[in-house]
Amino acid sequence: MSATRVLVLNSGSSSVKYQLLDMRDTSRLAVGLVERIGERTSRLRHTPLMRGGDSRETNGPIADHEAALKAVADELARDGLGLDSAELTAIGHRVVHGGRRFTEPTVVDDAVLTEIERLIPVAPLHNPANLTGLRTAMALRPDLPQVAVFDTAFHTTMPESAARYAIDVETADAHRVRRYGFHGTSHAYVSRETARLLGRAPEDVNVIVLHLGNGASASAVRGGVCVDTSMGLTPLEGLVMGTRSGDLDPAVIFHLMRVGNMSADEIDVLLNKRSGLVGLCGDNDMREIRRRVDAGDERARLAFDIYIHRLRKYIGAYYAVLGRVDAVAFTAGVGENSAPVREAAVADLTELGLAVDGELNAVRADGPRLISPPGARVAVAVVPTDEELEIATQTYALVGGGDAAPHARP
Repeated sequence: MSATRVLVLNSGSSSVKYQLLDMRDTSRLAVGLVERIGERTSRLRHTPLMRGGDSRETNGPIADHEAALKAVADELARDGLGLDSAELTAIGHRVVHGGRRFTEPTVVDDAVLTEIERLIPVAPLHNPANLTGLRTAMALRPDLPQVAVFDTAFHTTMPESAARYAIDVETADAHRVRRYGFHGTSHAYVSRETARLLGRAPEDVNVIVLHLGNGASASAVRGGVCVDTSMGLTPLEGLVMGTRSGDLDPAVIFHLMRVGNMSADEIDVLLNKRSGLVGLCGDNDMREIRRRVDAGDERARLAFDIYIHRLRKYIGAYYAVLGRVDAVAFTAGVGENSAPVREAAVADLTELGLAVDGELNAVRADGPRLISPPGARVAVAVVPTDEELEIATQTYALVGGGDAAPHARP
């Protein structure tokens, strides 16, 4: 029997999330999380799923990512799923930034590692951790294909009119300043699943995808191809998020430097960690914000209204970009679970064919579902995202289950 298992790794600066999937039926065999790597209070939580096993938790110092992955390998081995298994065909890695070069999942070698490292200046918070995970996994299993799946790849199809900023071309090119977009694996998966929900081929469907979590982004997908997205050079641009400001007049930065005597680093922290919902009302959990709104809290109400206002602007903008919209799909933590957000986002947009059915919108369910009234001109859907499955699918298609080949722009 050929190898059909794929291990998916998402390496953060102090954490490693992982899932082991069997691609014969895309079933999950095990899932887990290592967090607080490098601290004395490190924790590994592992759940074997193939026989309904109980979760196991290990607490204690885990010095670095190499130690973390070795601990993960030990936990998998306890369930007969070790990294030395002949059934493991590849390890798929989430890599946040692939720049313009990487447009598809790519088998990692030294040249690929070098390029990912060169992109650190445009992804200083993410690419270093992704690199650490890649190098550690390659050291543990040098004989096994390691596949990088890039958050930016799905958005590399944007036309130059959408991807370029209106600044001096030579300066932009010299410093790689352009709009890259993020959450690409989620947007790819959700746009495709939305078409499936409608019973149509992806190439026949135009979708606005709203990935609303603590980080949030929107995309305009025409016939399965991204033509615009809200995040830009970094994940800061676009929608109002949990702790990020989203769109902002760039002159605000100069004003804060000159009048507020703030440094570049201080402004970076302000816009990425002390803005968005938490900056407006002190909370970044939409459930708590809605509780406060219902209790009459004016700061929470203003934060919610600003969040919705920006969201509606992007829906309208991407409607204009696409020309014809077949569906609007809500996904990620807020998009999947907050009925008030979905309702407010499309309220009074009936002239655009957008509406939600109150009863359908209130239903909580695990799978993809329509929440628009029967016969609506534009479908409104809730489509749970599955970035790990998307990474595993792309990895397996590349090395184990198809003829796809890595593709990188020169």
